[in-house]
Amino acid sequence: MNELLSDIDRQGWSVVPGFLENDDAARLVRECGQAWENGEFRRAGVGRGENLTIREDIRRDEVMWLQPDDLSVEQQAYLERLESLRLELNRRFYLGLFEFEGHFAIYPEGAFYKAHLDRHAGTQDRIVTAILYLNPDWQPGDGGELKLWTSPGDKEGDFVLIEPRMGTLVCFLAGDFWHEVQPAMKTRMSITGWFRQR
Repeated sequence: MNELLSDIDRQGWSVVPGFLENDDAARLVRECGQAWENGEFRRAGVGRGENLTIREDIRRDEVMWLQPDDLSVEQQAYLERLESLRLELNRRFYLGLFEFEGHFAIYPEGAFYKAHLDRHAGTQDRIVTAILYLNPDWQPGDGGELKLWTSPGDKEGDFVLIEPRMGTLVCFLAGDFWHEVQPAMKTRMSITGWFRQR
């Protein structure tokens, strides 16, 4: 946790391998896979509200939103870890974060998400992005890496490629860092979400 906070302070983003133990992550993998098989995921769109549209040229993932009043034991355990992180972020940076919203995301083979920011135009509520990867036995060549440009507001300069390895958490300031998901060569799973202000 301290390393994550120091990274956010120093550069605005952080990668934390092993944020969730493999056994805990494996339970989320099983839950995600079962929901996928049961047809509980929906095509992800671009924009929000009345402006939400399906744009296959921009993104091809599918999502299932977490329901705060209907969380599984596994989801609750993960969100308790995130609650500790929320409190630490507020204590350290005075961000006024008051809740987390998130979803399971699946990228079928060939799916991608072009470069974007996580804060919708004209809004200020999403402050910190948190992505937990749920991909056991991920290998180089499996695709689905997160390309994160490392200078706020810039999508032309230096970047890092982050492997979507099981249990790894990635955090960054949602309105500052451009990022994209490289094409997946096999099914790629995560829980993606945002700490929000009122």
